[in-house]
Amino acid sequence: MIDLTTVWAFIIAFAIFAYVVMDGFDLGIGVLFPSFAVGRERDRAMNSIAPVWDGNETWLVLGGGGLFAAFPLAYAVILPATYPLIIAMLLGLVFRGVAFEYRWRDPSHRKLWDFAFTAGSMIAALSQGMILGALLQGIEVTDRAYSGSWWDWLTPFSLLCGVALVVGYGLLGACWLILKTEGGLRDKAYHLA
Repeated sequence: MIDLTTVWAFIIAFAIFAYVVMDGFDLGIGVLFPSFAVGRERDRAMNSIAPVWDGNETWLVLGGGGLFAAFPLAYAVILPATYPLIIAMLLGLVFRGVAFEYRWRDPSHRKLWDFAFTAGSMIAALSQGMILGALLQGIEVTDRAYSGSWWDWLTPFSLLCGVALVVGYGLLGACWLILKTEGGLRDKAYHLA
């Protein structure tokens, strides 16, 4: 018989998997954005994700909310261990969202918005990979509470995981552009993949 704990674990795992797949390609386009020519190529890349990009973060909310609801002790240990990374990820996602919207509304500052879109994507992707690395290497717990320092997440392994996720998201973004575009942008996406 399957118990409620197992069901919730599968729900949270599915939400995180769905987030990585569905939001990974638009984070990947942000990571690859500087390699696209200013103007038409960048506009086409942004237009390819415009209908879906803002709904993808819902899966991240479901994963975090599910962890809080179903496993409050794990939530209470994991969050303090990764606060700087979670704050950086959320700020990166905010910068991406603002840049995505204002890029079209404020063309006189398009360079700034393009930079914010790329930087936000890179920060969010790197932070997510480093969170994964910090969780995989282990969290110091004493008496059912996080007992490590503010910087325990910063290790070569977590940095490697962060860079690997940035590269993985870049691959997802390139594959998305291969599917959704044609011509020179598609050829560039093939090369980047």
